[in-house]
Amino acid sequence: MPSLCIGLMSGTSLDGVDAVLAQFSASGGMAVLGHVHQAFAPPLRAELLALNRSGADELHRAALAANAVAQAYALAIQALLGATGRAADSVCAVGAHGQTVRHRPGEFDGTGYTAQLLNGALLAERCGIDVVADLRSRDVAAGGQGAPLVPAFHAAVFGQAGLAQAVLNWGGIGNITLLAADGAVSGFDCGPGNVLLDLWCERHCGTPFDEGGAWAAQGLVHERLLARLLDEPFLHRSPPKSTGRDLFHADWLAQRLDGFGTLAPVAVQATLAEFSVRAAALALQAHLPAAQRVLVCGGGALNNDLMARLTARLPGVAVASTASAGLPPLQVEAAAFAWLAWAFVNGRPGNLPAVTGAAGLRRLGCLHPAR
Repeated sequence: MPSLCIGLMSGTSLDGVDAVLAQFSASGGMAVLGHVHQAFAPPLRAELLALNRSGADELHRAALAANAVAQAYALAIQALLGATGRAADSVCAVGAHGQTVRHRPGEFDGTGYTAQLLNGALLAERCGIDVVADLRSRDVAAGGQGAPLVPAFHAAVFGQAGLAQAVLNWGGIGNITLLAADGAVSGFDCGPGNVLLDLWCERHCGTPFDEGGAWAAQGLVHERLLARLLDEPFLHRSPPKSTGRDLFHADWLAQRLDGFGTLAPVAVQATLAEFSVRAAALALQAHLPAAQRVLVCGGGALNNDLMARLTARLPGVAVASTASAGLPPLQVEAAAFAWLAWAFVNGRPGNLPAVTGAAGLRRLGCLHPAR
């Protein structure tokens, strides 16, 4: 019998919550029935951004922020159910990502940690649906990176026998799934997506992002600055690997801009755009040079400048939005977390050890029953 699951995603870009209602067949086939996006209230967005760095009274502030994320998620679920005409009791589970504020797998004590702010119990109480949350920690406990978790989903939805292709998720951070022609699946975080572009645009234009990449398209890439950005050791590490704002933040950018104080802001924006593109292209060329197609999802798929730069950087490779393969780019990650909730409910593993480096397949998530 088909199962309905909701997936909730709020990513590194901190632009808000994407909620997807998906229907799954017994074999895992999926159809998206509805999607809503709701922006974070500015005070919550500012607090979540601040909690990415150490500060005063962190435990208290993080607990309240986790409550606020749960409330925002509950409102998104309410809007989604209203838009699709479904009742809460028709949905078997919600896969809720939470808001990542720290991601340090394998560090400090050999295990490290990953932290997503979300009061899962409160969300279950508010929405009246079983909630599967804390989806990354089990993989980290098994020695994995806890990220990216989407490659298994990408393989299920986009994989085609005999076709070598990649799925590039360009959110705040870029992660790439490599789907080899023989069916092998791998993937890893490949560098910054929009996080540095958004930071620079907000600082100089007063807007949270560069819509369509229109501002970056006006600038010229500064090759010496680009070379300095591309020297980042993370880009040259072998997978498995994952990253986030723990690495790519304002201080990281300030250090790389030292000595380039006379450079026009628009030139920096163009160079940051090229940096995101080069990071993704380097990953693809190093690990799946036979790729015939790259499907792009996340906000980067709507950035005309990034898409044009990537197309130019990968001659002979078809570059397109995931919409061309049947799933709009802003729905992909939320749909992946609906799929992870479905996998949990059905007792199936959600990770791929070849991607994360975990010791084996693991059932991901913790259950907060609605009743």
